[in-house]
Amino acid sequence: MKIPLRIIFLNIPPSDAIEAEIRKRAEKLDQFCEHVMRCEVTVDVPGKHKKQGHLYEVRIDMTVPGAEIAITRVHRHEDVYVVIRDAFEAASRKLQDKVRCRRGDIKLHETPLHGRVTKLFEEGHGFIETPDGNEFYFHRENVIHPDFDQIGIGDEVQFLSEPAGEGLQAKRVTAGRHHLPHMPE
Repeated sequence: MKIPLRIIFLNIPPSDAIEAEIRKRAEKLDQFCEHVMRCEVTVDVPGKHKKQGHLYEVRIDMTVPGAEIAITRVHRHEDVYVVIRDAFEAASRKLQDKVRCRRGDIKLHETPLHGRVTKLFEEGHGFIETPDGNEFYFHRENVIHPDFDQIGIGDEVQFLSEPAGEGLQAKRVTAGRHHLPHMPE
């Protein structure tokens, strides 16, 4: 870490054992991602519970280049070490997501295209035209909802594009109102 780890105790006296556990877990985060610039851990006992004893909360705030990671979800348990473990596991997952995203390992979901059915053939295939004039072939097996036999010429559809042997192909075709961009009639 570029800035030393900061540990804050609220409504609880400082503890060397708790601090050692936090430092051990923060060190693992720092080994996973050497770009952690700042890490602040707050251990709190927000209220006194007569029946349950102390319920501990842990909050973790980290800074990495281009992002703030905050584990704001309340982790409450009577065992402070369980709360520390859970909070650091959540921080680790968020940090892993940031590292993957930064490396480009995150799978981006395809954006559905919109169009109108322009041709249908009894053999079980047809064509869809998009507002920009591209034409996509589709087969009855590519229709998700409704059934191929319930689609008509002029129906608005949403689909994913896929290159095919002789042009563009539509897959995962669904018909219905999908708020199409303006299309010529």
